[in-house]
Amino acid sequence: MTEIIARFRQLDGGARVVERTLLTALAVVGGLWATQVHHYLPFAFFNEQYLGVFLALGLAPVFVCVRAGGAASLDRVPWYDWLLTAGALVVGGYVAVFYPTIAYTLGIITWDKLLLGVLAIALVLEGVRRLAGWALMWIALACVLYAKFAWLLPGVLYAKGSTWQRIAVYLYLDSNGIFGVPLAVTASIVVAYIFFGQALYAVGGDKFLTDVAMWAMGSYRGGPAKMAVVSSSLYGTVSGSAVANVVVDGAITIPMMKRAGYPAHLAAAIEAVSSNGGQIMPPVMGAAAFLIAEYLAIPYGQVALAAAIPAALYYLALFVQVDLEAAKHGLAGLPREQLPKIRLVMRRGWVFLAPLGVLVWTLIISNWEAGQAGMLAVAVTFGVGALQKETRPTWRGIMETLEGTGRTMLDLVAITTLAGIVIGSLQLSGFTSKLPLLLVSMAGGNIVLLLVMTAIVSIILGMSLPTTVVYVTLAVLVGPALAQLGIVPLSAHLFLFYFGMLSLITPPDCLATYAAAAIAKSDFWKTGWAGMRLGIVAYIVPFVFVFHPPLIAMGSLAEIALAVITAGIGVILLGVGCAGYLFRPLDWFRRTWAWVAGLLLFMPPLSVLPFGKSLGLSETVGEILIDVLGLALGMALVLSERSSTATLRAVTSATVTGDRA
Repeated sequence: MTEIIARFRQLDGGARVVERTLLTALAVVGGLWATQVHHYLPFAFFNEQYLGVFLALGLAPVFVCVRAGGAASLDRVPWYDWLLTAGALVVGGYVAVFYPTIAYTLGIITWDKLLLGVLAIALVLEGVRRLAGWALMWIALACVLYAKFAWLLPGVLYAKGSTWQRIAVYLYLDSNGIFGVPLAVTASIVVAYIFFGQALYAVGGDKFLTDVAMWAMGSYRGGPAKMAVVSSSLYGTVSGSAVANVVVDGAITIPMMKRAGYPAHLAAAIEAVSSNGGQIMPPVMGAAAFLIAEYLAIPYGQVALAAAIPAALYYLALFVQVDLEAAKHGLAGLPREQLPKIRLVMRRGWVFLAPLGVLVWTLIISNWEAGQAGMLAVAVTFGVGALQKETRPTWRGIMETLEGTGRTMLDLVAITTLAGIVIGSLQLSGFTSKLPLLLVSMAGGNIVLLLVMTAIVSIILGMSLPTTVVYVTLAVLVGPALAQLGIVPLSAHLFLFYFGMLSLITPPDCLATYAAAAIAKSDFWKTGWAGMRLGIVAYIVPFVFVFHPPLIAMGSLAEIALAVITAGIGVILLGVGCAGYLFRPLDWFRRTWAWVAGLLLFMPPLSVLPFGKSLGLSETVGEILIDVLGLALGMALVLSERSSTATLRAVTSATVTGDRA
């Protein structure tokens, strides 16, 4: 984290004015577009023209704010970075000004398109290198080289290849390239939610969420860890960024967990897994969730509603394990006098429930456009903040919120434009049409094998790519293959989203775990393996909802209720097995017993599974059979352990009494 922060310059004077102007303009323009003000303009303004403005304002500040390397100056902008800044303004401004003409001559390669196309690709690659390191840049460059030299490769990788001129112009101006869906969603929707998170922080809403979590959970056993789970899930509803969540919450919760007695690696793992869940926690999920809505042409509220049950199961599994770890280590809660008083917390902060309520209402109930809903939440946040003197935003605070929004957007603009280069290169080479056929052929029509292969590819890609890029790449490459085998499209896209997200807590390259381990000063590998155990449900539930849509709120109310109840009990049993504790420490036999019972309750009906269809069972009978078996095994384990623990306590008590006598 220190290395990343050190890349940003500390400017003053004229350079600082330019930096602040560009970042503020990025937030203002993005917010206005998300609010759909452009619909009321007296003239037509193409979406691509706005994306040109957004790219210019999002790419230019990178070369002002971020150093080219460790040897570059921290307090001034060198001449070559001013040139790159001007170049970014030109490549975006060209599209903003001339797109109405470009749209009719897109297939014609001219010198200006070629020159600016090469410049745009170079600027995106350099911007990503500065912000995210060399790995992402080399991956994108490899895709560009593949589009050119694919004719040299054998077998399924062979393609005709394109000329450099066509590659440059296609990636620059085509809707599958830099100005594709990833940048469009970031520029019209995600910007509103980054703005919302910054606004909530500016008026003290983040402190309210943390105080509520501390009051609710702080006094119970393992209270600081439970507080971390609750506060990170609450903060995740407005941030959608795992690493940002770790940095903001972890600085408070990790030291608190360590003081309460949790081992450093476990405290870091709890925070990393809690924070990563923010990406799947409605109403505001990670940026990839907005892309799901765009690709499937459905309201974002439908995506958020579908993700609600899996997100609840994710946090239930984490909460159960945190509680059992506290019991295993004999950890008590915090004294009441160290906890915030709920009357004071609610008296100052109840107003911050209003923006969250607005989001739920507009996104899920009223089906507003996601960008409009986000900007309304921003307005409500500032409005309720103004009601109290201590939270009233000042003019300076509002300007810092705008600048902070723009600064946060820099990474997203760079990453989503890079995603456009990757997808555009693969589209141009024809690889996107080959991979689904290749995967289906390798899987031999076995849907489970295809899902396992897809999950592995997602996690491997996620080791070097952000969740958004992983999702976009696989949605284009693998999504069609999953659809060919009859998987519900929303289930398929959520499956890809989940496994892209899991790379942030799956060793060896897991950014959320890195950040948490750095704060906790813990061993990275111990933290990583503990994080995988704590987040176990996220590795299982996608395979379940693919075959059992009630877990993503698709089905009758009775089907959904039954799926939630059985899955909830299954999650608790899985947590018992992972923690290795119930009323006392469990041996491996009883842990396996808990896992088997939990998985049986978690499983979809036998009749919908590939191997279960041959049994000829109806869906209802198949579901009842495995649920009854799982419930019976779970109850037997609980009763057995309760009886054994009671007997052990009686023997211990009798021994102690005899010794005293």
